[in-house]
Amino acid sequence: MDKKAGKKIFNGIAIGKIKFYSKKENQVSRVKVEDTDAEIARYEAAKDEAVKQLEQLYEKALVEVGEANAEIFNVHIMMLDDDDFNESVLNIISVQKVNAEYALAATGDNFAEMFANMEDEYFKARSADIRDITERVLSILCGNSESTDIGEEPVIIAAEDLAPSETVQMDKDKLLAFVTRLGSSNSHTAILARTMGIPALAGVEIDPSWDGKIGIVDGYEGICIVEPTMPVLEEYFKKKSADDEQKKLLQTLKGKENITKSGQKINLYANIGNPNDLMTVMENDAGGIGLFRSEFLYLESETYPTEEEQFQAYKKVVETMGGKKVIIRTLDIGADKQANYFGLDKEENPALGYRAIRICLTRPEVFRTQLRALFRASAYGNLAIMYPMIISVDEVRSIKEISKEVRSELAAEGVQIGDVEEGIMIETPAAAVMSDELAKLVDFFSIGTNDLTQYTLAIDRQNAKLDDFYDAHHPAVLRLIETVIKNAHKAGIWAGICGELGADTTLTKTFLKMGIDELSVSPGCILPVRKAVREAE
Repeated sequence: MDKKAGKKIFNGIAIGKIKFYSKKENQVSRVKVEDTDAEIARYEAAKDEAVKQLEQLYEKALVEVGEANAEIFNVHIMMLDDDDFNESVLNIISVQKVNAEYALAATGDNFAEMFANMEDEYFKARSADIRDITERVLSILCGNSESTDIGEEPVIIAAEDLAPSETVQMDKDKLLAFVTRLGSSNSHTAILARTMGIPALAGVEIDPSWDGKIGIVDGYEGICIVEPTMPVLEEYFKKKSADDEQKKLLQTLKGKENITKSGQKINLYANIGNPNDLMTVMENDAGGIGLFRSEFLYLESETYPTEEEQFQAYKKVVETMGGKKVIIRTLDIGADKQANYFGLDKEENPALGYRAIRICLTRPEVFRTQLRALFRASAYGNLAIMYPMIISVDEVRSIKEISKEVRSELAAEGVQIGDVEEGIMIETPAAAVMSDELAKLVDFFSIGTNDLTQYTLAIDRQNAKLDDFYDAHHPAVLRLIETVIKNAHKAGIWAGICGELGADTTLTKTFLKMGIDELSVSPGCILPVRKAVREAE
């Protein structure tokens, strides 16, 4: 059994035979020519034929994946008409007196490398588009016909990379999954895979010897398994069956309200770790984002992310959610989440140490930078800010003072700010006990049940030896949750849960009786929780 990890492109589970896909390579040699006008004419004719092919692909994609995704082929047509690109090809033919194939291949390599070296991820991904249009025209010049026939039986496609044109031309009914060595989550092929609902991974160390072997693609875990053992195969057949049931559930519950039989309504939001999770949020029909963990920006960087970098990330999320609420948690680093450039000391009890809001309040320059980015992004959608690891009224007052100063700075600069709700996470017993006072200072509570349980029970949830003692349903935890909800409502604010208990459907009825206003869970848990809500009295 061979297990390989990769970048998650699209969720889902596929089981079937692997087909190793490799396109026919265009062999290009540098050949001296006398008649450069004839070579230029050959290039122009091949380019015209490529445009016709792309127009046909656009029409096919329009039907199969929609107008937005089909637009890539119009973009490819525009790329072929680009003056800089064409002038480079024609110049190489004329000056070096070489064949059209060589001139085109050299230009394609130069432009693709130029895009690949750009810092912006979007433009980096366009490098693949340059290679795609180059190969298309080269195939015409070399007399190689395109073939994307993948056979008669459904297969998992393994390939070095896949161009959008290859993806669209393959028979959808025969595609179980994609696994590629190259590619990124921002590539058009990845976007098409998501639209087509096909599990996909990129960055996998593939092997041509996989061809014809049985494989498993787990898009949830980001792994590909080749020649699985029988126990593993049986386990994944069960997982796939459950996954198929989940998809059926999606079809029946999508668009339905989160309302009990007696008419009690709640908001059902999603927890996400970075903007790449947005597709799963929309796939699972979440009403908004109840917890966006902003620390991914810090953990994936080698230095403090700038205000502009943060602004662009937050703006992307709120714009994509189209007016639905997006609650972004401020930096929650420390404990089990470390970034070397913060220079944090080693601590005996990191879960109880220098972390989250404690870092923000003692490093105000870091905090202010994040708040500026958040308030700027609030003008582009429905953004709310949530502060973690609160234990006192004084902390909230300090936060509000800094927030007020940042708002004033931005207003003085003429920066537009949206109507931003500011709330706190209730994840310490101190905050739960003081929730009646805290509720007077904020717009909402979001209960982080993971840490609240850990601190209430004095049990390290990372310690496997304590599993038998850890009880997430402990009456003390549930009493604290109920107290927080009651105190929120007394003060006229709403209360939600964003910890793992929110997805525990055995507690859904309990939380509804307590009067919970919102549950925020992993995207894949949205529909099971919606089902539990709708079945409750």
